[in-house]
Amino acid sequence: MHPARAVVDLAAIRGNVTCLVERAQHAEVMAVVKADAYGHGLLPAARAALAGGATWLGTAQVSEALELRAAGIGGRILTWLYAPGAPLADLVRADVDVSVAAPWALDEVAAAARTVGRTARVHVKVDTGLGRNGILPQHLEEVLVEAVRLQAEGAISVVGIWSHFALADEPTHPTVLAQAGVFEDAVRTAERLGCALEVRHLANSAATLTNPRVHYDLVRPGLAVYGLSPVPQLGGPGDFGLRPAMTLEARLATVKEVPAGQGVSYGHQYTTPAATVLGDVPLGYADGIPRHASSGAGAPGAPVRVGDGSAARVLRIAGRVCMDQFMLDLGPGAAEQAGDTVVLFGDHRLGVPTAQDWAEAAGTISYEITTRLGARVPRVYLNDEENPVA
Repeated sequence: MHPARAVVDLAAIRGNVTCLVERAQHAEVMAVVKADAYGHGLLPAARAALAGGATWLGTAQVSEALELRAAGIGGRILTWLYAPGAPLADLVRADVDVSVAAPWALDEVAAAARTVGRTARVHVKVDTGLGRNGILPQHLEEVLVEAVRLQAEGAISVVGIWSHFALADEPTHPTVLAQAGVFEDAVRTAERLGCALEVRHLANSAATLTNPRVHYDLVRPGLAVYGLSPVPQLGGPGDFGLRPAMTLEARLATVKEVPAGQGVSYGHQYTTPAATVLGDVPLGYADGIPRHASSGAGAPGAPVRVGDGSAARVLRIAGRVCMDQFMLDLGPGAAEQAGDTVVLFGDHRLGVPTAQDWAEAAGTISYEITTRLGARVPRVYLNDEENPVA
């Protein structure tokens, strides 16, 4: 029994993906479900995304891809982040597409394919300017020459070329156009050397929503699948036809009257200005609540909604976020009682703060707010077509 829960509306995920499919037009949609589907739950979110029209799923970690297959989820799956010694044979056996971002990875994928006796489906990752993983353009041809040799052997099939933007959330930034140019050069090199590509993919959520020119054959939305805006400076979820899927809520643990001048939480970063009522919310940084969402030293603290209907009001965290709890100054004469619900974030159309509001309060991005939500916070699913009784 945890006195908080994350309510995930799978109908919102289905609807968001349907919206993204419409925006992608001719391109297929890969729903990225890495990081436990950005905190929403890997398997339920993956099934909802496929039901919404996604034809691919994307995971960062090998274990995530294998979990999808073990659960009986079919279709195309791509996984891309691993170190030497990863269980690549299991991926090939499970018909999971594998990214290759370095020469050693190409060798290990080919070895895994020989072990399994099955051709590995490979997407070559090109570093077009992000400076993260991927093969630099000056080394790409030599890697592709070896890939074509392995392809002739039957060990691998190069089915994709892909990359990732550095500033897709700034669609007019000159690096966006520059990276697209490098990417298109890489595609031409691959095709010249004999790669019969099925998919070319570069667009993440931001590029899917704002830059149709770089949709190519496949787009890879992540954050947008869950109804959050990757470009809040350009528009919120509703501006792009998206609906946030997660609502994080907790029940007040204690409510008590305190005098004026009462220091609140560690370090007494907040002191009550008058006699008031304090409420204890049993969520803390062990649950993924950012400590940087605390109030004090000029920071206002992250917002929450207390109460319902006409009695609803938005308050901010009072003092420092602790490992398992944070405090609210409910105000003099507050009527709240232990057990009452507090909503941390959800859909703004319901009059609650958003993950973006929390991101701004904590000096981060909405991606981090949902993905860092701890495992001990139960996920409760609404509109689950797979388990309609649950």
